[in-house]
Amino acid sequence: MGEAKRRKEKGLPPKKKKVMKKSTSSNPLTKYPRLPLYIGLAFGIYLIFDLVKFN
Repeated sequence: MGEAKRRKEKGLPPKKKKVMKKSTSSNPLTKYPRLPLYIGLAFGIYLIFDLVKFN
């Protein structure tokens, strides 16, 4: 016997569907969690390039 039939027999209303709310966060770290990694790698490559070029 399914849950819907049990709820109907007991006189309970049908289950409501859960609605997922979208986050309206303006924080870019929540949208792009790997952004600090990419910025750090780019900065590290820049520092190595600068060291090689001007040394």
